[in-house]
Amino acid sequence: MQQYRHPKIAGFTLIEMVTVILILGIIVVGISSFVVFGTRIFVESSAVDQVLSQSRFGIERMTRDIRRAVPNSMRVLTATDGSYQCLELLPISASTSYIDAPFFPQPVQNTLTAIKSVRSINAAQSVLIYPLTASEVYNPQGLTAKRFLVQSVAESGDLLTISLTQSIRFTEASPLKRLYVAQSPLSYCFINTAGNVDLRLYQQYGYKAVQPSPADMGNGVLMAQNITNTLTINPAIILTPATLVTNAIVHLQPRFRVNGETFQYQHQVQVMNVP
Repeated sequence: MQQYRHPKIAGFTLIEMVTVILILGIIVVGISSFVVFGTRIFVESSAVDQVLSQSRFGIERMTRDIRRAVPNSMRVLTATDGSYQCLELLPISASTSYIDAPFFPQPVQNTLTAIKSVRSINAAQSVLIYPLTASEVYNPQGLTAKRFLVQSVAESGDLLTISLTQSIRFTEASPLKRLYVAQSPLSYCFINTAGNVDLRLYQQYGYKAVQPSPADMGNGVLMAQNITNTLTINPAIILTPATLVTNAIVHLQPRFRVNGETFQYQHQVQVMNVP
């Protein structure tokens, strides 16, 4: 009688399966750790790049506006409680040299003549001659002052006839016969909210005799975040006023924090224009 034999079936033993599962688990853990590590590096580097970009943008924008500011128009206000620190300035829209203008003690008149400027001069802009202090820039103007409003401009060849909104005379003549034209002041403010300091830009709030606080200037535009300065101890802005020898210098030293690390700018900007 012939004996029946079952065919031999190939397969894996339990030990082999467990071994494969262990090896695959080790490989998956290694790969996942690599992916997590790479993702963490990407996220952290993106955060650093974002903060660096914001800080550069804010500092470069401030530098540009400071360098084109009307001479002696900068002033700094720091809240006693450290809630904000603001730098106010008057950016130049156009500049030229005047030919003839009314100066004290000459009679008042409402026109002056100047050389045609590269940039246009328009109605409602301010004309300034020889401003020596911030108060001469921002204070309300009487019949004799340093700043007056433009009503209209007539062009004839290379000359401009600038009509003002009232009959006036300027307090002093400029030794270099410089004439500056500006629109409205602007302010850069470092604002501390619950320990988080943001840099904001405020514009179009008008001329104020007393330097305004952020609450008096409307809604500002966010320029940078992640700033850690204690504004009363380590101010972000230090202003060195102009002297007879040098122009005004603004020291910008905001400190930024990202991923537990901090870096601080030490940037000096000199006002390029003279009265």
